[in-house]
Amino acid sequence: MRLSAVGLMLALAIGFLVASLVAETQQRAMPVIGFLHFASPGPFAYQSAAFRQGLSEVGYIEGQNVAIEYRWAEGRLDRLPALAADLVGHRVDVIAAIGPPAARAAKNATSTIPIVFSIGTDPVAEGLIASLAHPGGNLTGISLTASDLTAKRLELLAELVPRARVIALLVNPNEGTPSIGDAQQAAHVKKVQLPILQASTPSEIDAAFATLVQRHADALVIGDNVFFTNQREQLVALAVRYAVPAIDRWREFAAAGGLISYGPSLAWVVRQVGVYAGKILKGEKPANLPVQQPTKLELVINLKTAKALGLTIPPTLLMLADEVIRED
Repeated sequence: MRLSAVGLMLALAIGFLVASLVAETQQRAMPVIGFLHFASPGPFAYQSAAFRQGLSEVGYIEGQNVAIEYRWAEGRLDRLPALAADLVGHRVDVIAAIGPPAARAAKNATSTIPIVFSIGTDPVAEGLIASLAHPGGNLTGISLTASDLTAKRLELLAELVPRARVIALLVNPNEGTPSIGDAQQAAHVKKVQLPILQASTPSEIDAAFATLVQRHADALVIGDNVFFTNQREQLVALAVRYAVPAIDRWREFAAAGGLISYGPSLAWVVRQVGVYAGKILKGEKPANLPVQQPTKLELVINLKTAKALGLTIPPTLLMLADEVIRED
């Protein structure tokens, strides 16, 4: 029996629908992770690589058995809510949120999709989780609150620049300044003045460095927050221009030409986010995965920058350093 034209069109339509459903089912058989980052893919490409490394440690390889949807805010934190909503619209299986603003945006976007964060603030105080040991809800991740080492960085800088009588502290008033008290106590012990400089925009960072000259500051401690992390290149360039010995928490600062850094490894942190994301894909619940905190801290010294500043690194510091960046 020959099919009528209408019957043939109906059969083709049904066939197309079935094929589409099969293709979608096959596509969704590969889980999808949303990677939400506050900064740009260029300077922070190593973090997405570290994330993929973490995934591979639990058996997930991008393009083989997992897909990743990347969303970069390019330093414009106001874009994060829309980017998070976009990932939710794509029905991703897990969201990896890098940085406190990304974590907040992801939490506001969904209460059902699991979220793994890495943040430098207190996730309990942020309202992201119930407790470090028992997060509850749909979020867990890595917290760097235990690594608030501003006072220790001031002590290291005072040892590195023994002539220093004024060491400034640069903070972002928009992200809180919980470490000021500890830094002031450390400054008192080291018998140095500690002027507090504030900046929350690139132009304010420029103005803060100009103020360093007016305050006759001998060195600078860069406070902990996402904005300064995103402005790493600007901070390094200004420290070089004004010949100011400066310390930051991330190795990337020293690697880019800064003098010294002391803090946890960002690569390790984001790799652990990948591990947790993989565990969740395997069936673990965020509520049952305790928030991790870094146990390893890195001291990195740039000898090339020290030489340009006319500084001699004490042998004790060189022995303690995890990495010494030497001249080419």
